[in-house]
Amino acid sequence: MSNTSKILGIDFYNNSFNNFCKEIEIKASNRQNTFIVTANPEIALNAYQDESFLEIVKQADFVVPDGIGIVKGAKMLDLPMKERISGYDIFLHMLDWGNKNHKSAYFVGAKPSIMSKMKDVIKKTYPNLKIAGIQDGYFKDELKVAKSIQKSNSDMVFIALGSPKQEYFINKYREVNNGIWIGLGGSFDVLSGEVKRAPQFWINHHIEWLYRLIKQPSRIGRMMAIPKFLRLIRKQKRL
Repeated sequence: MSNTSKILGIDFYNNSFNNFCKEIEIKASNRQNTFIVTANPEIALNAYQDESFLEIVKQADFVVPDGIGIVKGAKMLDLPMKERISGYDIFLHMLDWGNKNHKSAYFVGAKPSIMSKMKDVIKKTYPNLKIAGIQDGYFKDELKVAKSIQKSNSDMVFIALGSPKQEYFINKYREVNNGIWIGLGGSFDVLSGEVKRAPQFWINHHIEWLYRLIKQPSRIGRMMAIPKFLRLIRKQKRL
């Protein structure tokens, strides 16, 4: 993997969002099997603490810095990142690209009601994108879902089961379909309109995390991953 910076044992993609999208478009066009991890500090911390999960993350073709905490951590290590690359922005870009190029996509994750709303949004916003399959995240037979993905022969597979479940699923079943596989956390909730993304001002000033915390105070436990992650960064810098 070229253009990477190693942080807590993970090789993070270190280039611009635009360059990343160009690389992914080429891989999708050529039907290259590609596994993308959108890693925020919480995912990086989990990988650091769980060796089996770290090995899964290392199997990915790309690990992108999805979180300003990753970018700040890289700067502390004198490994400046080009920019944060948000999983949701990748999602929107690939939907748009798929729509323009008449590609197909399979969607797995979230509640049935959210999947239904998202399907309506996709049909309206991306009418030329073929929905090859759609499956909520409350399934019990994962092999059945994997076989459905295989049968769909879709160009892109979007998995929003939350981490680390989505990464384990992708790593286990990616070989059934040659296409783009990406874990997207709560992106389906946002696209469906169920959860509002932070206004552009908050995003531009790198405080999207604060907006989400204000809107969802229950996230406070997850947010504690950021200071823990930065403490580990300081420790790595001293080594």
